[in-house]
Amino acid sequence: MDLHPLPADEAAVRRFSEELWLPFHRALEAVVESHALVDAPDEEIVDAEVEFRLGRLADDHYRLWVAVDGASESSDLAAGNGELAGFVATGVDETPSVFDRPTRLVVGDIYVREAYRGTGLARELMARAAERARDVGCAEMTLDVDVDNERALAFYEKFGFEPLRHQLVVDTDRL
Repeated sequence: MDLHPLPADEAAVRRFSEELWLPFHRALEAVVESHALVDAPDEEIVDAEVEFRLGRLADDHYRLWVAVDGASESSDLAAGNGELAGFVATGVDETPSVFDRPTRLVVGDIYVREAYRGTGLARELMARAAERARDVGCAEMTLDVDVDNERALAFYEKFGFEPLRHQLVVDTDRL
């Protein structure tokens, strides 16, 4: 299993979106009611995600690594070589100098396909995120997790993540 940075290449991003991103979000919407995708054909959703992801990959603070089983180079992603097994996406949350807290690395998403769960791949993806945090001088990592996603909560707690704040949501028509 090799981890490769997702290149800002449309074919590679499309493959990532179809084989990992969309299945991840379909599985998540089945567990977390508030995570439903729009009612549109998968092709339209993938097209929108490809456009969005290409823009994110242009940001120096953003990185996404893809776990590939049976491919040795990032260029293999666009070529369709190897099986995509999982991914982790990170971004840097820079702290303004007026606050007394360190800059944090944000784990935006982490996903391992079912066939690769229990293999240690999720730990490897988290280790890659931690390596990125150290490389860019982040003393802490943070992430958001839906309160209904008990499996993910248990996973993150094993790593020592602790609640920092509560995010509250209200429909503006109620106010």
